[in-house]
Amino acid sequence: MQMEGQPQPVPTVALPPPLPQGPRHVALLLPLTGPNAAVATAMSQAAQLAASTPGAAPLDIRDTGGDPGRATMQAQAAIAAGDALIIGPLTAEETQGVASVAVPANIPVLSFSSDPNVAAPGVWTLGITPGQQMRRLVAAARAEGRQHLAALLPEGPFGDALQTALTDAASQAGFDPPEIQRGGGDPAVLESALKTLTNYDQRQEDLQNRINAMRSSSDPASRQQAAMLAAQPIQPPPFDTLVLGANGDTLRQMADLLPQFGVIAPQVRVLGPAFWANGAAQLSKLAGAWYAVPDPSQRDGFVQAFAAKYGNAPPPIADIAFDATLIARSLAGDQDYSLTALTKPDGFSGVDGAIVFFPDGHVRRALAIFQITPNGTTTIISPAPTDLTSPGS
Repeated sequence: MQMEGQPQPVPTVALPPPLPQGPRHVALLLPLTGPNAAVATAMSQAAQLAASTPGAAPLDIRDTGGDPGRATMQAQAAIAAGDALIIGPLTAEETQGVASVAVPANIPVLSFSSDPNVAAPGVWTLGITPGQQMRRLVAAARAEGRQHLAALLPEGPFGDALQTALTDAASQAGFDPPEIQRGGGDPAVLESALKTLTNYDQRQEDLQNRINAMRSSSDPASRQQAAMLAAQPIQPPPFDTLVLGANGDTLRQMADLLPQFGVIAPQVRVLGPAFWANGAAQLSKLAGAWYAVPDPSQRDGFVQAFAAKYGNAPPPIADIAFDATLIARSLAGDQDYSLTALTKPDGFSGVDGAIVFFPDGHVRRALAIFQITPNGTTTIISPAPTDLTSPGS
């Protein structure tokens, strides 16, 4: 019996066991429902494949539905759950919403978008951007001895992005500002744009004046030279490198028109965007043209592993999700997802080659340059660089 005035005993309370210490989760934001669900599912599968090895951070997979507002809420939930890094979302609009809550919380974002306008400190776009492509192609054109750039680009946001990328790349490579015309898919518009770009009417007038002067000469040799000039194709245009931003029917129309205006390889090197890789077999009329993409042979092991696990080959965009998760796995050991860790100078390696992040959100990728052949096949004429600090990488 407890006597009054004596100290009361302290009751014992069973404390819960300590929580296991493990790697923080990494959020994976994808539109697993909605119109992009099939692509997102493949990307989710690729990410889970990369995260299936020991030491990888557990994935916190969340569905954005392709809606920027929902993506923002899912990012908020992931941050509240303690996730250390956000991989995704897919689109630029979703990325803007996610960044609005992730950046103030110091949670890095590795977006799958290819729109450089959403890149910022703490937000990197892993899609292959126009800037990366133009930097690589224009530097290679300069190394080949090309001197004058021109471009025929589509209207709209993609044409805007290409124009900005080309102008920047030209300045970096030491070219004068490129001559640029914009035009849509209408044949008459394309023909007018090419006439203007190639200075066709003036070149024709100059040539005809030379021919007329020679024909009026009493010298038989001059008249013979006039006949030879009249039989020759039109002389090359006032540029030796032409960027075309079109695809599909519009590009095929351009390919038919180019020789009429003297745009002929090898006098003029044609450069194009990465999506040419999907239709190179139909581009034999552009033999000699270049485009820049990751070397697909580097993804062979990933393709085999993906097919073995899921029963089908992954779409190329799944590479980005796989590589982003590999990057997260490489950081999981030290649990350091800081700006310093992500922007290490030697960068990271993945199935799409080397990649380096910069503090301002800029991303540099290792791209190979492919050339289209007369039979519609392609060949690598400049392998993907291994040192992304070198000029033109």
